[in-house]
Amino acid sequence: MARVKKSTWVKEPVRLRMKALTNGNYSLYLDIYHNGQRSYEYLKMYLTPETDNNARNQNQAILAAANKIKTKRIIELANQEAGTGNNALEAISLSDWMNIYKKNQKEKGNKDSEQIKVATRILGDYVQTPVLLEHIDKEFCQGFINYLTEKYRPNGKTVSNYTLYNYYRVFNSALNAAVRAGHIKVNPFTQISSSCKIHKPECRREYMTLDEIRTLIATPMKNGEVKSAYLFSCFCGLRIGNIRELKWSHIYINNGQYHLKMEIRKGKSPIHIPLSSEAVKWMPERGQKKADDYVFDLPSTVMISLLIKSWGKAAGIEKRITFHVARHIISSYSLKTRNF
Repeated sequence: MARVKKSTWVKEPVRLRMKALTNGNYSLYLDIYHNGQRSYEYLKMYLTPETDNNARNQNQAILAAANKIKTKRIIELANQEAGTGNNALEAISLSDWMNIYKKNQKEKGNKDSEQIKVATRILGDYVQTPVLLEHIDKEFCQGFINYLTEKYRPNGKTVSNYTLYNYYRVFNSALNAAVRAGHIKVNPFTQISSSCKIHKPECRREYMTLDEIRTLIATPMKNGEVKSAYLFSCFCGLRIGNIRELKWSHIYINNGQYHLKMEIRKGKSPIHIPLSSEAVKWMPERGQKKADDYVFDLPSTVMISLLIKSWGKAAGIEKRITFHVARHIISSYSLKTRNF
């Protein structure tokens, strides 16, 4: 039988409970305690004995719907207590806010959607029942940190410190955004000492040397378009995502000099990059392509990774070759402004 999970983190004015019926089913109801008075709301929702997977899935769906009603009642009570004054905070559930935050970040062009999605799921596992954003305090946040570092083991596997830091960072940023939006007055993470937080691990940045670039140029690759795009990245510094989106309309000539102008992040001002003759060399011929046609015709991300890995191995380069590494080249002068 599906269980009504209990939270050990937040004292709630509304609890979801169930009552056994004579026919073997369970009736779901809300136990509401507000202003010293207890009342009950029967939801007319029923759990049945889980004799097979269909019954189990049906019970899970019913519990999810009941928890939504529970969250709605908690928010209604919170708004009643807050009133409608100018200093009142609008009540909202943590899960709803995380979804709103993810949507807002996506609209701003930030690429944290997947990390926000995973962090939201981890928060759900941590607290297990609906909780209001305004009920999150220092103890809740410290408990979340402890949950990440001590208990979070997806599929029984340990998680890197860098990944744990990202989930902590996402939740911390979401609470900062909630403060700016007027949903909470302060981010409880600010009340936790630095020694108790998760810090970003120091990492060693890989880079490409001039000799390695020369070796790659001299080494054949099965897909010439990927090779050209990679070397183009080396000489202009564009990310793989921007190279995928690069169109011929972004390339123009001014006084005999090739330039690139494109918006690399949504809502940000376009960047202007003068292209060296070496960068231009690795651009494919435009031919009859239209302004809206892409400059590079690239395969999937997985295929690109496989091709580049084999290419680097064939070139005798031991470090892991990626487009990110292509953007970091060690030299005494810039490759972006000179002939190679």
